Amino acid sequence: MDTQAKIQEIVTSHPVVLFMKGNAQFPQCGFSGNAINILRASGVETLHTVNVLEDDAIRQGIKEFANWPTIPQLYINGEFIGGSDIMTEMFESGELKKLVQG
Repeated sequence: MDTQAKIQEIVTSHPVVLFMKGNAQFPQCGFSGNAINILRASGVETLHTVNVLEDDAIRQGIKEFANWPTIPQLYINGEFIGGSDIMTEMFESGELKKLVQG
């Protein structure tokens, strides 16, 4: 399976997916840590994380997949939401909580 197909499978197999540096228990950059905190504060209970530091093909491929140059990247119900800055804005407005709670 090629990288783009693998990424597609990941984002469509889980309701909430965060491509990040590190994992939920041990984020390895400030932006990824911020993203985890925002998702927890928004009430996300089931979160699938992908540590891009473990797979260089995924690390590069995810940037092409969404045409978004930075990590972390959030997907909800298969749809690309954005990175840390967009997540922060959506959290502050209450939009993210509505989105994750359906």
